[in-house]
Amino acid sequence: MSTTPNPRTPVSSTPILRTVLVWSGSVTAILAVAGAVVGYLVAGVDGLWSALAGVLIAALFLGITAASILIANRWFGDALYVPIFFGIVLGGWILKFVVFLVALFVLRDQPWIVGPVFFLALVASVLASLAIDVVVLMRMRVPHVSDVQLPTDPDAGDRTDEDPRAS
Repeated sequence: MSTTPNPRTPVSSTPILRTVLVWSGSVTAILAVAGAVVGYLVAGVDGLWSALAGVLIAALFLGITAASILIANRWFGDALYVPIFFGIVLGGWILKFVVFLVALFVLRDQPWIVGPVFFLALVASVLASLAIDVVVLMRMRVPHVSDVQLPTDPDAGDRTDEDPRAS
């Protein structure tokens, strides 16, 4: 009897990750508006752009991980699911590292970056994302054992009265 999962059954993490992405998108929009207003009030137009850059970079980095897992979950049930999954997620991490280096070198000497505004917007976005992850995971109802099909014995109902030690 096969214990491989049904490829048509979604992975239990898929609804959680989709919810995280939707909530994160909403919170990113709110933080972008709030950061832009506060940045503008604190440091003018440069503060506005610094806050927007910080929020958007954080959103990009945090979204890459969830998106890569959702993409990798499309191969659930395939014999090569595990290597495909880890290849895609590792590729996402490498992409984040490359994007980090590019952002670091591009933004490093920009005259419009106000360091404290950029930093606070980045930290606020990361903390908001962590809070979303906690709230979503606490509210989702996922069984302790998921994505597993147990083998069934079609004749099990006929032998319920038998003593296994009698044979």
